[in-house]
Amino acid sequence: MNLEDLAALSGFALALTCGPGPNNAMLSASGANYGWRLSVPHAMGVAVGFPVLIVAVAMGLERALGTFPRIVEGLSWIGFAMILWYAWRIATAGGTSEQVKDRPLTFMQAVAFQWVNPKAWALSVYITASYAVSESAGLNTLLMAVVFLVAGFASSHAWVVFGAGIGRWLTRGWRLRAFNSVMALTLVASAIWLMLDR
Repeated sequence: MNLEDLAALSGFALALTCGPGPNNAMLSASGANYGWRLSVPHAMGVAVGFPVLIVAVAMGLERALGTFPRIVEGLSWIGFAMILWYAWRIATAGGTSEQVKDRPLTFMQAVAFQWVNPKAWALSVYITASYAVSESAGLNTLLMAVVFLVAGFASSHAWVVFGAGIGRWLTRGWRLRAFNSVMALTLVASAIWLMLDR
């Protein structure tokens, strides 16, 4: 991969990871409801999970799953259900007593979510087909993973910090409930759009 391709990939990675979507809605809601510190494992799981998926797809997992389309269909429905479940958690969150019982996604839950997120699968296949080609496929795959790890780390933490910052203004009560409702509706709309866009 030459420097021009690397620059294009870096810009693409920043645009993808910083833009609105299920992960970033969940991260900002997590920051607003649980604060930055408790949301760090969630942010790290998002940052690590997508590059791991890219490497797996580049190693041929996408071809293997292509021979079993029902597995891909099942993963899409699991992802749809997980987004709806998390939207419900966000919609019903809000209050210090609930924060003791309820926690944001753990690192492994956030990593696992990337594997059932239809958008993540579609993007990893596209990115791999675009950049992990030629005789340098192994090196290109490693570069892609590093670029998306750095971009994902910066983006996921920025969304959590944004959520935590706005969480201070929201405090508790109707403002936090309204914010959580908007985030939950955003997730539901994302889930429906992703399933229709498949």
